[in-house]
Amino acid sequence: MTFEVSSGELLKKLQIAVGAIGSNPVIPILEDFLFELSQDRLTISATNLEVTIISSLNVSGSKDGSVAVPAKILMDTLKALPDHPIKFDVNPDNLGIKLVSAYGEYKLTGDNPSDFPETPVEENVNKINLSKELLVKAINNTLFASSTDELRLAMTGVLMHLDFNKVVFVSTDAHKLVKYTINGLSSDMTESIIIPKKGLNVFRTAMSNSEEDTADISFNSKNVFFRSGDTLVISRLIDAKYPDYDAVIPSNNDKRISINRSDFQSSLKRLVIYSNKTTNQVVFNISDDSLTISAQDLDFSNEATEQISCDYKGDPMSIGFNAKFLVEMLGVLDSDEVIIELSAPNKAGIVLPVVDSDEDNLLMLLMPVMMNH
Repeated sequence: MTFEVSSGELLKKLQIAVGAIGSNPVIPILEDFLFELSQDRLTISATNLEVTIISSLNVSGSKDGSVAVPAKILMDTLKALPDHPIKFDVNPDNLGIKLVSAYGEYKLTGDNPSDFPETPVEENVNKINLSKELLVKAINNTLFASSTDELRLAMTGVLMHLDFNKVVFVSTDAHKLVKYTINGLSSDMTESIIIPKKGLNVFRTAMSNSEEDTADISFNSKNVFFRSGDTLVISRLIDAKYPDYDAVIPSNNDKRISINRSDFQSSLKRLVIYSNKTTNQVVFNISDDSLTISAQDLDFSNEATEQISCDYKGDPMSIGFNAKFLVEMLGVLDSDEVIIELSAPNKAGIVLPVVDSDEDNLLMLLMPVMMNH
C-alpha cells in the first residue's frame, strides 16, 4: 500500500479519529488507526468498541491495501513535522511502514488489519437530517445535566426522542433536568434511543471540523450513526428504560420571575463561596420586584446576602436551590433575560430563556434543596 498526502491534511483527520481511542485499551489493536486505501481515497478508522470514528480524505494513491498503524507514534511524528507532502509506504509481507518526508525517513511497524474490530453496519435504520448548529446546541444543552451514576444507567446518557415533527433531547441526574426540542421535522415515526455521553462528545468535536451545515443521524436498536461531511461517528446505544421525564415537570407554576441572566449568574457565583460545601445551598426570598439571595455555612459561620431587582408580582416566597447547578444552567442559556417559574418551596423550579424560537425551545428544571430552619 503506497500513497502521498500533505502531512497537515492527514494530521487533521487523525485528530478527529483519535477521539475514539481510549487511554488504556483492553486490546493492543485498539491503540491503532486502521488505514484502508482504495485508489485515491484513504479511509481512517479508530474505535474503543463503544465509539467508532471513520473519516476519509483524498490522497495520491498508487497501491491499494490496508494496515493498522500505531496511533501515538504516527501522530507525534506528524505534529513534529511542518506541513509538507509525505509518502507512506507499507510492505505487505511484514507490515513495515516507511514514512518519507523532505527531512528524512521514519520506520515503524504496523499491525495486521484483520485484527481490527469489525465496524457496526447501518442495517434497519431510521434516519433523520438535522441542522448542525441545532444539533451542537442540543448536545451543549444536555450533556452537563446527565448523571455519572452507573447504577442509573439510562441517566448516564442523553435521551433522543423522535416524535413525528419534532425531536426532543432530554438529560437528567435526578437533581436537574434539561429538555431541548428541535421543531420542524418531517418524519412519520416516534422512536426513542439513549446515546452515551462519550459518543455525543466525540461527535460534537468531529462536527466542529466539518464544513457541512447539516448532519444525518440514523439508528437501529444497537447503534447510532452520525454523519457530517466525510466523517462518520458510530456509538453504541445504552440499553435501558429512560424515566418518564414529563411526569416530573410541574405544569401549574403560578409564580414567575424575570431576571437579567448575567447579573443573576454573577451573584450566584459570589454567594456560593459562602454556602455549605456539601449542599451549595442558596435561599431565594422573593417579593414584589425584588429577589434576595442568601447563603450561609453554619460550620464556619460564613454568610452572605445580595439583593437583585427582578420582575415579579405575587405572594412572597422562600425556596432553596443548589447554586452550583443553577450557575451551570445559566451558563448554557444564551438569552439576556431568564424566567424562573415556581409553585411551592418543595416543588421543582423551571428555568427558561425569555425568547424561544419557532425552530427550537429549551426547558430546564431544578429540584429545590430543602431548607433547614
